[in-house]
Amino acid sequence: MERSGKKLLIASKAFAFENRIKSWWCLWSTVILLGSLLFVASSNQISILGGISASVLAGFVIVRLFVIYHDFFHGAILKNSRLAYSIFYLFGLVILSPAAGWKSTHDHHHKHNSSEFGAEIGGFPLVTTDEYASYSLWKRLGYRVVRSPFIILFGYLTGFLINKTLVKLVRNPRENFSCGVSLILHFGLAILLSMYSVRSLLLGMMLPLFIGSALGTYIFYVQHNFPGMKRKKGKEWDYVYAALCSSSFLKLSPMMNWLTGNIGFHHVHHLNSKIPFYRLQEAMDGLVELQSPTTTTFKI
Repeated sequence: MERSGKKLLIASKAFAFENRIKSWWCLWSTVILLGSLLFVASSNQISILGGISASVLAGFVIVRLFVIYHDFFHGAILKNSRLAYSIFYLFGLVILSPAAGWKSTHDHHHKHNSSEFGAEIGGFPLVTTDEYASYSLWKRLGYRVVRSPFIILFGYLTGFLINKTLVKLVRNPRENFSCGVSLILHFGLAILLSMYSVRSLLLGMMLPLFIGSALGTYIFYVQHNFPGMKRKKGKEWDYVYAALCSSSFLKLSPMMNWLTGNIGFHHVHHLNSKIPFYRLQEAMDGLVELQSPTTTTFKI
């Protein structure tokens, strides 16, 4: 008999523990791979075609490292490790996603997944057709712009530079001091790389971040905005229902699952964010209630 609600959540806890050695292996192997790719992309000793190829692949590996970063701040892996915290804190600053600000909005997203219509914190705005029909022309335009392919494609600028750092810093400089540090560190690194070579700046930093940001933004979008998505709000909202019906399963190849840190198993992740990313498929295979999700793909 299939479980639902609290019983399913309790059953998922069987998968919510890490293999500490595997967690460290995943972190260090990803960091070393990313560093190697960025070195190849920046090196003038490598052909420009080889450099571009390494740069593009580095963009995908950044997504994997971001998912590992994201798991750490969910408390799913390497809990209480000061070394891991230092690595991830620095990573967040460099990629314009300071840990404190990102964690607060992402935690809100998990606790209120699809519970609100409109501009939900930590997610793309979504309204009903009736609400959209009541909007003025300008409000409709604004809604469509925010959810447009342009915003997703240029996620490096719209999502990370503007939304996660500049806007927060301007709104509350004292509380979001780390956003200022992130901007200084990010552009300081850009200046240093440009002094070394234009190639280092473009292929060793800007292109990988552009690709990683666009891919990450699209994945987040498609896993909460898709045909067949169901929502409940107000008193009808239910955490487990939202995980299973308002979050999709992004069907990917084994290679893409590796590069994206299994984040495609998003309905499993939303059911229990304490499950390490490398155990999400195991949890889906082990819990029959998770095996019939609404599926999305990379098709436009």
